[in-house]
Amino acid sequence: MEKSKPNIIFILTDQQRHDTCGCYGQDLDVTPNLDKLANEGIRFEHAFTNQPVCGPARSILQTGKYPTETGCYRNAIGLPITTQNIANYFSNSAYEVAYIGKWHLASTLGRSQDYQLKKKDYRTIPIPPEFRGGYKDYWLAADALEHTSHAYDGHLFDGEGMKRQFNGYRVDCQTDFILEYLKSRKNNKPLFLFISYLEPHHQNDHNAIEGPIGSKEKFQNFKIPGDLQDYKGDWEEFYADYLGCCNSVDMNLGRIIETLKKLKMYENSMIVFTSDHGCHFRTRNREYKRSCHDASIRIPLVIKGADFNGGKVTSELVSLIDLPPTLLKAARIGIPEFMRGNPLQELLEKNNNKKKNWTQEIFIQISESQVGRAIRTKKWKYSVIAPPRESPWDGHLYSKGELYNEAFLYDLENDIYEKNNLIGDPTFNDIKTGLAEILKRKMKEAGEEIPQILSKDA
Repeated sequence: MEKSKPNIIFILTDQQRHDTCGCYGQDLDVTPNLDKLANEGIRFEHAFTNQPVCGPARSILQTGKYPTETGCYRNAIGLPITTQNIANYFSNSAYEVAYIGKWHLASTLGRSQDYQLKKKDYRTIPIPPEFRGGYKDYWLAADALEHTSHAYDGHLFDGEGMKRQFNGYRVDCQTDFILEYLKSRKNNKPLFLFISYLEPHHQNDHNAIEGPIGSKEKFQNFKIPGDLQDYKGDWEEFYADYLGCCNSVDMNLGRIIETLKKLKMYENSMIVFTSDHGCHFRTRNREYKRSCHDASIRIPLVIKGADFNGGKVTSELVSLIDLPPTLLKAARIGIPEFMRGNPLQELLEKNNNKKKNWTQEIFIQISESQVGRAIRTKKWKYSVIAPPRESPWDGHLYSKGELYNEAFLYDLENDIYEKNNLIGDPTFNDIKTGLAEILKRKMKEAGEEIPQILSKDA
């Protein structure tokens, strides 16, 4: 008799650094529920985003492709309706598919020199069904949750386009909606539920990170992360509240797990917890991300269930692009050839060739503040940036460059906080040459033309 297919509960936070979590070294009691989940499942020590911008990172998770392949290379470019997304594959395999939270893949605004764009603005209005990525069974979302809500009030839109108001802390109220949905399900289909929280992202309209009331006091004794030390930014003002946001998400993760257990769904559920990108608190540029630094690209990743068990830690380099094939494999759904990543199940088996041959290189595309590309290995970080053609914000207009200048080289074994840029040191010319070739290869694999990269002189 065939084993029943697992429920898959995917929980995505927004802009959460890996080191906010106890299982990644956080000293304060911020994430007890995630830490417990990690003790039961598998924690990925070195997990990364492939694009440290909200919308593009989400496009990776929905399609298994790099953002330049779908055209979603920056925020405010919607997923093409012709794209085959993971929800389509789950739906076609008799799963109930549901989405609750921030979507950020419907609106198309501004202009691009590389793609023909047709304006669609769903930031504050309901998203039509054809722009929901295939989540047809249950929908409660906003394209830009930061535009339809604040920390203690706001709304989402249901599948009929009606507002669902909330008055309370946003994470708590969103979780109320999640639990209400889980308890109301009437069928016995396996479930694919994608949950997308806004926290701990800053509130755009007044540039503040808003944890639950009391967060500043509760987490005031935080240890300053090493990469933020010696840099101004705005971490001193917001980091305690940032931890408060992460703690709120964790408390609600606990509520979700408790409900799954009460509904007798937990034992046959795969729970994935991760984030779209990190946060450097304006220490590396004028923003919170959009840079090659680990503070911007390194994320938490914990998976429990469907073979991901045992409280183990894997040290291989993995990234968001590996998650769509991982989800499909867990559900015993065929993985389409166009998906760029590899299923993480390959890392679970001992003494297998796929684990031995696992790529130890993460390819990163960066947009908006720059047209950038980077490669991250266990030892090295190598990043290049295209010179501006129209403005310093060319990353909005152009998805890629024809020419790149070397920008950063970090020795991650001896400089884990990336404070000593070696890009102009001739001692490392051979290292740079080798990394540039790896970067070009990864760009070609992502469907990009191989560019010219100009060496940085001392």
